[in-house]
Amino acid sequence: MALLVGLVFGAIATHPYPGESRQISKYLLQAAVVGLGFGMNLQQVVRAGRSGFIYTAVGIAFALIVGTLIGKMVAVQQRPSFLISTGTAICGGSAIAAVGPVVGATEDEMSVSLGTIFMLNSVALLTFPAIGTWLKLSQTQFGLWAALAIHDTSSVVGASAKYGAVALAVGTTVKLARALWIVPVTLGTAVRKHSKTRIQWPWFILFFCLAAVANTYLFPGSHFYHLLSSAGKLMLIFTLFLIGATLSPAALRKVGPRPRLQGVLLWIVVAVASLLAIRAGWIAG
Repeated sequence: MALLVGLVFGAIATHPYPGESRQISKYLLQAAVVGLGFGMNLQQVVRAGRSGFIYTAVGIAFALIVGTLIGKMVAVQQRPSFLISTGTAICGGSAIAAVGPVVGATEDEMSVSLGTIFMLNSVALLTFPAIGTWLKLSQTQFGLWAALAIHDTSSVVGASAKYGAVALAVGTTVKLARALWIVPVTLGTAVRKHSKTRIQWPWFILFFCLAAVANTYLFPGSHFYHLLSSAGKLMLIFTLFLIGATLSPAALRKVGPRPRLQGVLLWIVVAVASLLAIRAGWIAG
């Protein structure tokens, strides 16, 4: 509902502070993830994270290769193509924001890539829970699928929370394992491009793990932790509204048909491939 209200706002009104809104939503999301950590058990986090790190490594390599091929096939320029592929492979807007300066992307190229990713995030958040229910996916299966096939952390957490508590724990943990790949991918890109741009480290993932440690070993089940976890869910709601509000028709038109086509085709390939692997038992929680 928060995302839909934001989308309606973006469609009928002119956002007065789009840049500030994106910055606030970034920090709100990180705070929300840390807050949700206070509602999770460390053993479950470690178990999902350990297996998720392997799955995400394979998935990221697959998405980058396929994204590059699709970008060439539909004639998307090299930098936007790489940004869309990286955003799909790792964690949406965060990955694009980290890699963009390294490859020397212009503001227009960043906007096109972010617009493509945010558009697909909105679609995923609204459709994945219904598809999971239709396919009778277990909560663990759905959490894995959301973590591997949805771009941004906000939409993974939102879709998983809609599906259930176990899906939320698995989806969030595996998604954060996927987000950790921002660092090596950005470093590898910087070496390849001979860039000296400063790398942004995803420190909020460490704080998420510390929150799970506190909930598991320091006064487990504390009412205070429950309040922090509830605050995390509330911050996620605000985040989704802000993301929806920045998706104006003008911003979507600016994306253009070719990058949008690349993003959609790549997303379909990644979503279908990961779903088939999960249903076949090749990927398990």
